[in-house]
Amino acid sequence: MRAGGPGALRSSRPAPVSRRASRRPLGDRLAPYVLVAPAVLIIVGFRLYPLALGVNFSFTGDGDRNGQAVGWDNYTALFDDPLFRTALQNVGLLVLLLPIAVAIPGLLATFIYLKVPGHRFYRSVYFFPAVLSPVIVGAIFNLLLAFDGTVNTVLGFVGLDPVDWLGDPDVAMFAVVGVHIWATFGMALVVFLAGFSTLDASLLEAARIDGATLPQVIWHVIVPGLSRTIQFVFVTTMIGLLTSMFGLLYIMTSGGPEGSTYLPEYYIWIQQGQMNRPALASAASTVLFGVMLVVGLMQIGILRRSGRED
Repeated sequence: MRAGGPGALRSSRPAPVSRRASRRPLGDRLAPYVLVAPAVLIIVGFRLYPLALGVNFSFTGDGDRNGQAVGWDNYTALFDDPLFRTALQNVGLLVLLLPIAVAIPGLLATFIYLKVPGHRFYRSVYFFPAVLSPVIVGAIFNLLLAFDGTVNTVLGFVGLDPVDWLGDPDVAMFAVVGVHIWATFGMALVVFLAGFSTLDASLLEAARIDGATLPQVIWHVIVPGLSRTIQFVFVTTMIGLLTSMFGLLYIMTSGGPEGSTYLPEYYIWIQQGQMNRPALASAASTVLFGVMLVVGLMQIGILRRSGRED
């Protein structure tokens, strides 16, 4: 009875592990922080610190007031400048055109993933413009879009009047954006193809068996399955539209006609490089950063909300 009594049961239970013994070694606990530290230091040293310096510099003066604190004077001057207001209006236009800039590589990547005839050839052709310099692309399209260029010649053959693609203030910005999308959508296409590699092929097969049309497959299967990829492409494409069009603008329009193709990055270069107003340029850079941050967060919020609704 003693051998099987309650005391024996209590003595047979394993002794509780002490709290000190259950702790991981200090090296194991510090290892993740040590591994992440170089990346954090690089981001802080080469991104956040210069950003903070630029914001601080935007509150100082130019010219005779160089280095003196001027408060919000630079920001007041920015929004009083019609060229900067035009640049901000063009940012709004880019936001409206952003879905088109994302849909084009998304649809082309879908066709390649579904293995349309010649999909291997199209994969290489679509990516080819991404390796070209913006200067080369701009020079090529200057010839194609000139008033007496190839595009207007083709329009004349089909009975349409020529268009002043780069000289009409109402058309020039659309022309430059269209060229930029053509030159850069190859990178977004590669990202979409990488996203397709994570898509469950059985869902596509089930949709085909159920008789779903291609638009239904895209909207109800592919778009929800690639929601994270779409979010990433939306944000990176918007950043590209706001910060990577300088080369095309400089070669194709130089901000004209009548300042209609100004974007914040081109305005910043004018103020810094030609007008010698670095503090004002810093203020414009700070505004551009704020615009990019707000637009990016709005895009992510909208896409996440639509994903939850689906």
